Amino acid sequence: MQDTTNLIQGRTSLWEVVIGLEVHAQVTSTTKLFDGCSVTFGAEPNTQVGFFGTAMPGMLPVLNHVCVDQAIKTGLGINAQINQFSVFDRKNYFYADLPCGYQISQFTRPIVGEGYLDIDLENGESKRIGVTRLHLEMDAGKSTHDLHPTKTYIDLNRCGIALMEIVSEPDIRSTAEAMAYVKKLRTILRYLGTCDGNMEQGSLRVDANISLRRPGEALGTRAEIKNVNSIRFLGQAVDFEIQRQMEILEDGGKIAQETRLFDAGKGVTRSMRSKEDAHDYRYFPDPDLPPLRLTEERIEKIKATLPELPDAKQQRLMDSFGLPKYDAFVLVSEQEIAAFYETAVAVSKATNKQQAAKQIANWLMGEVFGALNREGETIETMRLIPAHLAELVDLILDETISGKIAKDVFLKLWETGKSPIQLVDDLGLKQITDVNALESMIDTLMLENVDKVAEYRAGKQQLFGFFVGLAMKATQGKANPAIVNDLLKKKLS
Repeated sequence: MQDTTNLIQGRTSLWEVVIGLEVHAQVTSTTKLFDGCSVTFGAEPNTQVGFFGTAMPGMLPVLNHVCVDQAIKTGLGINAQINQFSVFDRKNYFYADLPCGYQISQFTRPIVGEGYLDIDLENGESKRIGVTRLHLEMDAGKSTHDLHPTKTYIDLNRCGIALMEIVSEPDIRSTAEAMAYVKKLRTILRYLGTCDGNMEQGSLRVDANISLRRPGEALGTRAEIKNVNSIRFLGQAVDFEIQRQMEILEDGGKIAQETRLFDAGKGVTRSMRSKEDAHDYRYFPDPDLPPLRLTEERIEKIKATLPELPDAKQQRLMDSFGLPKYDAFVLVSEQEIAAFYETAVAVSKATNKQQAAKQIANWLMGEVFGALNREGETIETMRLIPAHLAELVDLILDETISGKIAKDVFLKLWETGKSPIQLVDDLGLKQITDVNALESMIDTLMLENVDKVAEYRAGKQQLFGFFVGLAMKATQGKANPAIVNDLLKKKLS
């Protein structure tokens, strides 16, 4: 039976979207894939390229084994087969920013074979997306066309930087799934430390292959959108391309197999060139590089260094602290957020650790995330430290302050970086828990509002909130709400 979950209704029929993604992840390494040149971002043009990168005669590639280990580590992190025998190939094409006229890549024998990622969907379900392969390749340079009316400027600093191209199976069926896949892959890469995932700097770029077909039909002709450098732009590009292809097909036209670019300013894709097939690149094994042979011992040694990955961490937070699946998913989505959260829980002095863990999660996802968005900061740049968030939650749990007062303390904490205890003392915000003092205050309020007391006792139960409000106002919000409620119930009855 056809699954209609992700089908799109067009003018003439239902359509199924088929998406495969190629993610180019820059390998975390201090030097390039085949020479010793630096990979520091933002250097002056053409200051990080040497004889090999400029294709000087007689220059030979020397494989960077750190990059090989990073590829192995990534393969293990995406549940993939590590191939002990792989081959580097020459992929031939001619661009001004690729001086040698070919890119050293891998084709028939990549270093990493089939694997998979499990992504979490908005409806709470999970979906497994297959990974076809991961191969190592050298990046090309950069051509800039808008600095001169008739000339193109070439910067070869990127030329030769190590990339991992991670190719998914065409298992993705919607824009949301495509975005979730890239988010999950980026998170895993950052946990592993094999790519910094900085899309703005080009460390992670996405090529999206998109086609449409009527349910049950063969795969349609795909168009490829190249070099999308943000997850938000990926969503916009896929949405536009789906609509563009559907309109062409419903009007009786045919989709051209082509490479397209996404114009982020206009929110549209536009044609760049006809899409090449593998034979157009005339792949053949690079004669200057012997086949790469990996030992089982080397693979196992790298496996032993793997950190706890997001899925495992998410499950542990759910099991250890009783967090809902969504909360745990959000907390592990960025390594820095997960580290902040776990540090805060660890230093909390609350007697009920699970209760503290839940409260810290709520404050982190609520007040802290809200402040980060408002101030344009990140978890790494903000003044708030884990110990202070834990201390704030501890003050709520031991009833030193109320939840309402805690929000005021948090604002001061965010501004000043002072400890919550110091702020509570400085501002005189400790919660009033003295039963005798609160009882005396309530007696006074009841004497001042004898008519309302009579109305309440005559059956106007909604006035209870009126008395709670009076009590909290009289104590400037510092009265313990639970004690106030108990005393009011006794005295008003």
